[in-house]
Amino acid sequence: MSVGEEVQNMPGTAVRPKARERNSVLNRPEFMSLNQPLRGGGAPESRGGGTASRRSGSIRSQASEDAGEREPGQQRLPEEDCMQLNPSLKGIAKSSLLAIDICLSKRMSVCAYTWSSWGGCRSMFNLLALTGHGLTWIIGTVVCLTRSNTPAGQEVLVNLLLALIVDVLTVAGVQRLVKRKGPWEMAPGFLDRVAMDAYAFPAAHASRAAMVSKFLLSHLVLAVPLRILLVLWAVLVGVSRVLLGRHHLTDVLCGFALGLFHFGLMETVWLSSNTCQTLISIGTLSWSPFS
Repeated sequence: MSVGEEVQNMPGTAVRPKARERNSVLNRPEFMSLNQPLRGGGAPESRGGGTASRRSGSIRSQASEDAGEREPGQQRLPEEDCMQLNPSLKGIAKSSLLAIDICLSKRMSVCAYTWSSWGGCRSMFNLLALTGHGLTWIIGTVVCLTRSNTPAGQEVLVNLLLALIVDVLTVAGVQRLVKRKGPWEMAPGFLDRVAMDAYAFPAAHASRAAMVSKFLLSHLVLAVPLRILLVLWAVLVGVSRVLLGRHHLTDVLCGFALGLFHFGLMETVWLSSNTCQTLISIGTLSWSPFS
């Protein structure tokens, strides 16, 4: 027997304690992967060099996975078992903007309830919001149309009425499609249900105020102070919906954009005076097609 074998067989040597210490360290949770066999399904190795070879094989496997050089024999984890640690920049930006929108909208909702910081001004802002309601403008336009006697005035009023109807139907359709709730859980009022203004996106009052103000500025001769007041009214109607806690800031901004789009659409399909007179005759049941 050689001297080396005698040293290995001696019970008092420090070889086995060191091996036990190494194995106990490798049994810790953070080093468990070093004791696992290769996922490629290789044959078991000898007891003498099995631990070292498994450890080196696991390290090579981890390195090849990190570098994207996966060996053909290794198994790939299912996609649903992988954690998404690198979300896309688009998703991060969208989540951040939505969080900022909700936070700012809730901070600006100072008239959402009677016990809010500006709860005493709630009635005033409700009255201001009523001036931008769809039913208010439709009924007012119909009344003015019945009292108008000039073809030019009737032409403007008929086109305004059609623009209001298109605005109400379009906003109601988009709201039903998106179904976004407001910053606070508030049930829509009776007039809102009649006008199909049940959801928050886009803001119907903002869309209507932008469309009506642009329409009147383009087709009525107004003094400069009245033009400024008309623009200020449209802005305040949209802001009042945020102060009352009914809409987010993005709802109001998209409502303004949609109202301007409706104005441009009605300018494109503007009805002539003869067409308006025909529609008025049909509406008042005084149209005689054979005359």
